Amino acid sequence: MPLPGGLWWLLCCRRGFTLLHRDYGDGELSGDGDEDEDEETFELRTPSPAGGGRGPLEVTLTQPVRSGPVSNRLQSWEETWSLIPEKGLPEDDPDIVVKGWLYREPRGGGARPWLPPRRAWFVLTRDSLDQFSSSGKGARRLGSLVLTSLCSVTGPERRRKETGLWSVTVSGRKHSVRLCSPRQAEAERWGVALREVIASKAPLETPTQLLLRDIQESCGDPEAVALIYLRNPILRHTSGALYAPLLPLPYGVSAPGPGYAPLREEAVRLFLALQALEGARRPGPLMQGVLQTCRDLPALRDELFLQLAKQTSGPAGPPGLPATQDPAALRYWQLLTCMSCTFRPGGAVRGHLLGHLERTEQALPDSELAEYARFIRKALGRTRGRELVPSLAEISALSQRQELLCTVHCPGAGACAVAIDSHTTAGEVARELVGRLGLARSRNAFALYEQRGAQERALAGGTLVADVLTRFENLAAEEGGLEDSPDSGWRLCLRLHGPLHPEGLSPDGHELPFLFEQEPGGGAPQKLCLGLGAKAMSLSRPGETEPIHSVSYGHVAACQLMGPHTLALRVGESQLLLQSPQVEEIMQLVNAYLANPSPERPCSSSSPPCQDLPDTSPPSQRPGLDEPQGQSGCLGQLQD
Repeated sequence: MPLPGGLWWLLCCRRGFTLLHRDYGDGELSGDGDEDEDEETFELRTPSPAGGGRGPLEVTLTQPVRSGPVSNRLQSWEETWSLIPEKGLPEDDPDIVVKGWLYREPRGGGARPWLPPRRAWFVLTRDSLDQFSSSGKGARRLGSLVLTSLCSVTGPERRRKETGLWSVTVSGRKHSVRLCSPRQAEAERWGVALREVIASKAPLETPTQLLLRDIQESCGDPEAVALIYLRNPILRHTSGALYAPLLPLPYGVSAPGPGYAPLREEAVRLFLALQALEGARRPGPLMQGVLQTCRDLPALRDELFLQLAKQTSGPAGPPGLPATQDPAALRYWQLLTCMSCTFRPGGAVRGHLLGHLERTEQALPDSELAEYARFIRKALGRTRGRELVPSLAEISALSQRQELLCTVHCPGAGACAVAIDSHTTAGEVARELVGRLGLARSRNAFALYEQRGAQERALAGGTLVADVLTRFENLAAEEGGLEDSPDSGWRLCLRLHGPLHPEGLSPDGHELPFLFEQEPGGGAPQKLCLGLGAKAMSLSRPGETEPIHSVSYGHVAACQLMGPHTLALRVGESQLLLQSPQVEEIMQLVNAYLANPSPERPCSSSSPPCQDLPDTSPPSQRPGLDEPQGQSGCLGQLQD
């Protein structure tokens, strides 16, 4: 039955409008009828081997002006396939890598599980992934995804709840396609083939990278560099939003860990966080959050360096005079200072950043921005990578270009304040304190320890002290309810490290308290009274009658005169050190009691007498042990 004339005209016009719509790209349509979003302005280019004869000033970039909420703009990865009905199925194309029947999950299938996967004939070539209506000759092409070096492939994975099929996801510039198969081997074959095609593609460059190359080539001509900045707003400060990354980031790659979006979306969010710094009342936590994002996502570090270089640049490259007095503009320089003390930029980004800092110093030699530029240049030469991002105290110090004061507890000397920067190591702090305490000629080795109550751990010499302080800050934040307990705070201590050499120590020196710190219970030497009886010796506190420790002579394994005022008694597995002016009198009494047999000490197993080491000092005239002088009379126990 022939159709009425009016209806036939309507169908023909609709078909014609659809073809025009596809040909001229006024908002492409996907296979399931969803509308596509606007194209991104920042197109990617493949670098030519010889530069293509492009002049240094031929690239012009401007930011597009878009309306609508940010959440809608950030969905640019959801690109629809372009429909090309004119081109049919290729016959015996040598570029075909693999072909076969697969299921394609509709766009948004996860949110709309009632839509079943569609079966179609897919052909993978060296340039694209094509979808056809059938495998026969003259089949209509339903869609095509151009493959570049930034495309990514994930899977195969089995979607048990949704379809029960094995799926491979291919992510393109503005959308991702999920190919499904009931057989795992077939899904793996397509995944491997897609990865090989993507890996064979030449690396793509963004227009920003081309501009960086132009600036590097024109670095000897300040006027040419200024003209590049003037003609390309993408290189200088802007108050508008950034709609695409400045560097080529992979499409659709999910960031590790919860709370992170794909890399390209995170790059746009970073720029929004930078702009929020201008009006932040407490910029420290926001800066720390940005640094933590770069630590978790290393691919964004160079991107953030470029974004900060952009926001600290003026119309001709260096920032203008108003920026030198604007507190909001200083926030970018402060964050750039923290970045330079935490991460190392890549080669091309590092060269551009150093050139930007040098141009700022030359244009504003006596300004505060020049001071920041000099500080950042020095930091870039020393930074070797951090395990943790700076603490809030370090961020505050770096924002003022100042050193951070670190407190280290030393036995006998109390708390010592040491000025450190982001590059100071634990070995450098230990050497400074050893020299400050006059222990440079000591035979003992010293190291920095982190300590909390009975817990302690030696720090390697190359450990950055700033990382240790950040760890302390994080632990304190996690244990917020326990901050008032006596053992909740971590601290740094200087302790002996390695084999001990107690011989020849001066009673008045700073090294003796370190020896007693090695005791399992800790603590400094105590002033005690020594009592010598017929069968045992005892230790008691001054003014007390009850002894705190008694040792029979049968348990004394050895005794030795260590110095003019030091006597060592070995009792079992421990060693008692007695410091007193009367050590010679004590040695004579102990020898006398050790020489007499007792039930606990038979004559056949008598202990060796005290060994008197060479001593030329005159004996002390002090009559008693209960009135020690200086360090005399102090007894302590050393762990063997």
